Amino acid sequence: MSQVAGLTTAGRDELVAEIAREVVSRLRAAGASGKAPAFAPTPRAGLGKGVFATVDQAVEAATEAQKRVQTMSLDERGRAIEAIRRLCDEQASDLARRELEETGIGRLDHKVEKLQAVKRVLGVGAMRIDARSDATGLCVIERAPWGVVGMVLPATHSAPTLASNAINVLAAGNAAVFSPHQAAWKVAAHALQLFNREIERATGVGEALTTVAEPSIASAQALFEHPGVALLCVTGGPAVVKAAMQAGKRVIAAGPGNPPVVVDETACPDAAAAATIEGAAFDNNLLCIGEKEVFVVASKADAFVRAMREKGAVELERRAIEKLTEAAFTFDGPGKGCGRAHLNRDLVGKDASVLAAAAGVRVKAGTDLLFGETKADHPFVQEEQMMPFLPVVRVPDFEAAVEAALQAEHGYRHTAIIHSKDVGHVTAMARAMNTTLFVHNAPSTASLGVDGPGYLSFSIATPTGEGVTTPLTFTRERQIAIGGALRIV
Repeated sequence: MSQVAGLTTAGRDELVAEIAREVVSRLRAAGASGKAPAFAPTPRAGLGKGVFATVDQAVEAATEAQKRVQTMSLDERGRAIEAIRRLCDEQASDLARRELEETGIGRLDHKVEKLQAVKRVLGVGAMRIDARSDATGLCVIERAPWGVVGMVLPATHSAPTLASNAINVLAAGNAAVFSPHQAAWKVAAHALQLFNREIERATGVGEALTTVAEPSIASAQALFEHPGVALLCVTGGPAVVKAAMQAGKRVIAAGPGNPPVVVDETACPDAAAAATIEGAAFDNNLLCIGEKEVFVVASKADAFVRAMREKGAVELERRAIEKLTEAAFTFDGPGKGCGRAHLNRDLVGKDASVLAAAAGVRVKAGTDLLFGETKADHPFVQEEQMMPFLPVVRVPDFEAAVEAALQAEHGYRHTAIIHSKDVGHVTAMARAMNTTLFVHNAPSTASLGVDGPGYLSFSIATPTGEGVTTPLTFTRERQIAIGGALRIV
């Protein structure tokens, strides 16, 4: 029962229940056969090629594979990475369909795009060696692997995050054990098996990527605390990030965001509306970088709202917004709309037509985004709601817009967006927000290399400060000192 130590109450209950079920099952088997059953995990469909019954087995296999991965040349690691990129492109439609069917959230066309975009994830080209020399000798600075990395995947982008993180850790010479979200583990396990099969064909190394069948809170906790796991990378909500940080290991934490958009006095309303719709509607606003609320200065508000309508977003009137709010949130307080807001997960990532129905209105098929005007303290503004409804708030001026954006972003330091032709305004907001990603006159997706200059990762480490993860994120810096005047210039 030592596994129970350190678990949350819910985690303990789940683990105890699981143990009880297994004990009852074995006792029944013993009664039927007249002898004690063997202590072995029950075989489950789909095991193999990196999918294991227990965390111990998954870590053990990854440990053995990592011994070979770390000795590979960068060219060999590059072949493993190319196999993942190729599969994400070739299998994009199938993996996207599997993920949508399993999770029930997001849009198929955009899930396909996310997988096709995996080619923009940095690989071995990001690895480097630095050197310094002086009269005393030479210092070589290398990037060494950590070993086995424990990685938590979200339900919102299970297969793309798996692929993105696998590329990063393999480029750095690591192996990984993945803990998918319970709502998306089947597609993650299927993708992992595909990747392992092709990586083995390309390099001879099998099961550098592993996971457990039917992951749970207890298996995630076991992964966090496993002595064979050297580093943790968590992409998910505050609760799972907190649980990982209590394990006493270094954690790369991709936490929450609530990205604000500011539209100032100099912005082009048409361009701002087009970019905002493109970013906020992507995969029904499941992206953590997606535009979640807009603060538009009063002098441009009418033009911006008109442009939103002209470009296909459907505006909700006040009464419909109230009805949608009642469907989307519950509150702790005694009165209507009082106390802390809690999100209705049944509406997260659903199509705009589903939200419209909850608001009591009908929209035409294919509507990408709903929007409507609210106050700055509205739950849709203050909560990371991940739905294709965008609240628009009128503010007096640029300074008020930035102040409101700071409050809505809650110090997550994740992502912020501005539409402006005033370089001074852009600079002032970038400094004030101090976010990991800051986007100017473009959709939020541009920050990750989708029709923009950024590079891609589905793990953006804001709480722990690593930013958009790369292979270097998963390395240890190592210095090699060579004494003596070893100089050629």
